[in-house]
Amino acid sequence: MPCRSSSYKSRLFSLFTPETSGLCCFLNEVSFRGGLIEKGNGSTRYSAFCSTCWIAVMVAMTKRVKTFQIVLSDPSKTFYCGGDKVSGRIEVEVNEVTRVTAVKVLGLGCAKVEYAKGKQRCRQEAEYLRYEEALRLHDQPTDSDGSVVLRPGNKYEYIFGFELPQQGHLVSSYKGKFGYVHYYVKALIERPQQPTLECKKPFEVEEPLDVNTPDLLSPTGGMKEKKVTCMFIPDGQVSLNAKIDRRGFCEGEDICINAKFENTCSRIVVPKAAIIAKHTYQANGRTKVFRQKLSSVRGNHIISGMCDAWQGKTIRVPKIKPSMLGCNIIRVEYALMIYVHIPGSEKLILELPLVIGTAGLGSRSNSVSSQEGSVSNASQSWVSLRMPSEPPSYCDVSRDCRLDQPLTPLLDDFDGDNSPIFMNAPTFQFPPPPAYTEAEEEYSGNARMLPVC
Repeated sequence: MPCRSSSYKSRLFSLFTPETSGLCCFLNEVSFRGGLIEKGNGSTRYSAFCSTCWIAVMVAMTKRVKTFQIVLSDPSKTFYCGGDKVSGRIEVEVNEVTRVTAVKVLGLGCAKVEYAKGKQRCRQEAEYLRYEEALRLHDQPTDSDGSVVLRPGNKYEYIFGFELPQQGHLVSSYKGKFGYVHYYVKALIERPQQPTLECKKPFEVEEPLDVNTPDLLSPTGGMKEKKVTCMFIPDGQVSLNAKIDRRGFCEGEDICINAKFENTCSRIVVPKAAIIAKHTYQANGRTKVFRQKLSSVRGNHIISGMCDAWQGKTIRVPKIKPSMLGCNIIRVEYALMIYVHIPGSEKLILELPLVIGTAGLGSRSNSVSSQEGSVSNASQSWVSLRMPSEPPSYCDVSRDCRLDQPLTPLLDDFDGDNSPIFMNAPTFQFPPPPAYTEAEEEYSGNARMLPVC
């Protein structure tokens, strides 16, 4: 055996903590780990082993059990809700005669947050599920102490089942950057004078979140404006006014945005919209926030002195977890961020809170109907515009298409704060006007650009 190698022993030293002193029972080396408790003649002796012999003893003990696993009654079930029953069986097979004193099953669920704040490690846990039961084999004889002898060649099944707490007492399963919410079934096999064996089987929990409440079906909106300066000189302002028909949505639904943007500064701005996820973690009285952009859309450039309008512009909710609002230490919230990118300045941002619910609650029909209503209204307003009988001619337009100022804002699509502000505008020629028969008749969702009044 390789216990004599000092280099091997030094590599294993970090895996074991000194619990006993003396020499190994098999080899004349310093013991790093405790071993078995042997009883005989009314006395108890604590055996000591070196690192290598302890690993060999543990492997020998584990080989006595051939199969030890948890099988749920419905493996195809993707998630459980509050009040559902979690049931299944624990399958055990052994390679040699084994005495089992007890087989226990535990249903556990907890939320845990862990992250580093400088040199301090912030940790906090919250428990949402704890169930424990001792299982018995009904067709197997037991001794006076309740132990059972398992023999090779037989397959033993321990049946279990327990109900989850009612809705409102659990939180949905979650796995994030600095925390998680896990649910699992844990089985324990206790044997005399041997380590306890255990195995786990995770399962998902999804708490229903109905988005058909009056509060979530009501429209929401807001208005923001920003004054722009250039070298401490006022350079006009940018404003936006946006509104959505409701706050509650489900995965795969479209959010219809009605917004108006005005640009009176000398730069070319770009309106955009994005769905933002905000993950909040709390531990040891501290709070850590993690934000991420999930999906986004953008509009047309708006030059100086012009405005633009979105009438029913849509952004689809991607495949994401529902909002988690009931956990004490982890919170997941969503928002629709409508913003205007201004070169050389901070973005103008308007955030509208969203609640993402679970599917199958009838929210899809409401979303589709509201979307069709927005599109029909936009289509009517588009059709009501008076179109000239013949296409306009570019002959009346001056060939010098440069703006009055020598410098114009840069047309870029960069979201950072250090983008350049100005560049020389190149001269260009207008293309010939298209015939009306070549234009698309389908409504594209983008309104026409109008001058600022």
